[in-house]
Amino acid sequence: MAKNPEKASYRHRARMTPRRPASALAERWTMVDGVDVFYRESANPPDARVMTHLHGFGLSGRYLLPTAELLADEFHTYVPDLPGFGRSGKQGAALDIPDLADAAIRFLDDRGVGKTSVVGNSMGCPVIVELAHRYPERVERAVLVSPAGGIHNQPLRRAMSQLAKDGGREPRRMVTVATPDYLRFGVPSTFKMFKALTQYPSVQRLLELKIPTLVVLGTRDPLLPGPERIKEVASQDQNHVLLVVLEGAAHAINFSHPRELAHVIRLFMDDKPITPLPGSAGERVFEIFRGAYHPLATD
Repeated sequence: MAKNPEKASYRHRARMTPRRPASALAERWTMVDGVDVFYRESANPPDARVMTHLHGFGLSGRYLLPTAELLADEFHTYVPDLPGFGRSGKQGAALDIPDLADAAIRFLDDRGVGKTSVVGNSMGCPVIVELAHRYPERVERAVLVSPAGGIHNQPLRRAMSQLAKDGGREPRRMVTVATPDYLRFGVPSTFKMFKALTQYPSVQRLLELKIPTLVVLGTRDPLLPGPERIKEVASQDQNHVLLVVLEGAAHAINFSHPRELAHVIRLFMDDKPITPLPGSAGERVFEIFRGAYHPLATD
């Protein structure tokens, strides 16, 4: 007997919906290419600038909410769980970085979004880079927070060691957010996605981007080379990249330092100088590199 797709979708959504929402953003479902996609959306009017937040490896969009919520008063905000992650359904085959970029663009098509700025963390960064590479007319600006992937995270055992070290540097409540997502993602998907992530040419694609691009790095992030090494690589070519460092932050900056990150993103979006968060006595935020083609800061 053939399965009823509507009943299957209803059961999936009911099973994946907790009693209490995790955010002030509206929690919604849609179906893209026959796959249930869960997302969160702000209540901003349609004429506000659109900003889409993309999650990292094995995770859902839930840990991005602290930063996304702070920006939702100014930007029409979307926080989707990409297919195969979080509450969203899975497609037949495991997705790689180009597939996830295509999935993101089809989600935006489904929501009627013509152009958006995109904020990502970790794996979400190469997805954004590929999205801007394949669909340059659809991405206004890119914000890459702790971009992961490449030779620095190889082999898998090294990446696992880096993740374990990072876990001790993140807020304890991050464990309660991340653990259910990792368990749901599963071991087979982890191996396949890790291979796709580390083989993706992130640096080459990043330096080829023709849009203003903000890269935010934490000084305590064990998954990335040091900021000076990244600055050295970025300065080898003329580009649109702005590198900003947040002292004391580890990898999941969107979760651990939302106020500081949201402040930097607002400055970047309006081409203002990168300055510390007013009234902040903690971590320092400062610019270390501005590409030749990146817009000059204006007061």
